[in-house]
Amino acid sequence: MGVTRRQLLWAGAGVGAAGALAACGGGAGGSKDAASAGAASSQPRAGGTLKVGALGKASAITRDPHGTQANESDYLIISLIYDTLAVPGSTANTVPRLASWKPSEDLKTWRFTIADGATFHDGTPVTAADVVWSLQRLRNTPAGKSRLPGIQPEGIRAEDEKTVVLVSDYPNADLPLQTRLTTFVLKKDTKDDAIAGAPGTGPFKLDWYRDGNARLVRNDNWYGGKVLLDAVEVRLFESPQAMANALLAGQIDLASNVGAVAARTAEARKDVQILRRPNDMAMPVVMRTADGPFADARVREALKLAVDRDAMVKQVLSGYGSVANDILGTGDPAFAKDIPQRGRDLAKAKQLLSDAGFDTSRTYDLITTEDVSGLAESATLFATQVREAGVKINVVKQDSKVFWDATWLKAPLYTTYWGTNDSVVFFASKTMLSDAGQNESGFKDPAFDEAYRTAMGTADAAARDKLLHRLQEIEFAESGYLLWGMADGIDLAGAAVRDLPRLPGYGRVQLEKTWLAR
Repeated sequence: MGVTRRQLLWAGAGVGAAGALAACGGGAGGSKDAASAGAASSQPRAGGTLKVGALGKASAITRDPHGTQANESDYLIISLIYDTLAVPGSTANTVPRLASWKPSEDLKTWRFTIADGATFHDGTPVTAADVVWSLQRLRNTPAGKSRLPGIQPEGIRAEDEKTVVLVSDYPNADLPLQTRLTTFVLKKDTKDDAIAGAPGTGPFKLDWYRDGNARLVRNDNWYGGKVLLDAVEVRLFESPQAMANALLAGQIDLASNVGAVAARTAEARKDVQILRRPNDMAMPVVMRTADGPFADARVREALKLAVDRDAMVKQVLSGYGSVANDILGTGDPAFAKDIPQRGRDLAKAKQLLSDAGFDTSRTYDLITTEDVSGLAESATLFATQVREAGVKINVVKQDSKVFWDATWLKAPLYTTYWGTNDSVVFFASKTMLSDAGQNESGFKDPAFDEAYRTAMGTADAAARDKLLHRLQEIEFAESGYLLWGMADGIDLAGAAVRDLPRLPGYGRVQLEKTWLAR
């Protein structure tokens, strides 16, 4: 998915309310969250148009809810028009949105019940047949296997008008988690050439769309409750700096996921809110494990030891982030904090490279994009650091469309990003199982697969946590992910904006509770 493929981000019935992560407010150098502080003394009010800037490339525009959204602007528009079955929650990894659920005792069969009052924007009710058609269409896309792992198209069926049954190939205690992010529901039998204008079920309806920019108006009949804004206008920006400049000039009200450099620029502005979401985005270096120069686990460990993580966070993220430990899912309550932090050890890195017979006379391409702020910069600094261990890296910046079509899942060495800081299980199922559709490093480990399958079939929480810990131990020691740090998610907002969502990833694109105090 380009998160946006991954800024997928990743929200829930309570996600629009800003209180869940109070520590996220305020910028790093004492910058304030002035408008949010003032919001406590004023009541939410309806009305107004929120003008939002979001990153994207004109060459990568898509309007298909089941396609690959390489643009955050596209994903924002889609997520406001269409609802998913489930979303991230403020106190739980997964909460109901368009549907609630109940599992069978063996955790293989799950029944999803459509929310009362759910209708499409044209007024017709959402039926189980619509959901089944949408999920089967999603499952049959190139990335659908990884978005609904363990669920075959024939395992998706309607039981009655409001009940959808999903049958997994194996016991899966976290199956509802897999229905988040991209399970957007459209009307049954919508033709491909009509997808762009198809009615959704979300809190906003499409008014107009032009070249990646759109105006969405309030859906007064939304089953999820009252929507406060009259409209949301989404404007595509091709660079974080251009978007930040538009915010500072008053041309937009919200600069979404604008990055650390823009936050530093805005710190002195008393009329600008800086909203931080810790652990929001992962930007790992991916080393292919299946074959090629990084297939030897000793080589991968050497590169992980050659990185100065503190320097990466300080220089790439301007301090708006935290050091990571090569394990995805840092925001999960089940994250293994007792695994020792990997630090820099150049001597050991050199020894491991020598033991593995790694060819240090060659120069290796590291392919990156400028899809998100700091990504290309991280590649450049990584190349500088690992050279001290004797590894020569040539950084290649690639156009986003070319990257996702030709490089992702295939190249020996590249950067990627996940703008949904999801659970350990999410990343395991999406990116590290041997048969995962988005297995970014070609990772195949029978012990990892077995621990995952067993964990998914384990109802006892304590026993399941032990299995999840084992998953993380294997990932730390063997995987192709060099996750040096986690970037804070950063939005800049004008002083009038209230109750912006504060959950990381997908949670931050849910704007149904946001309002304007003007």
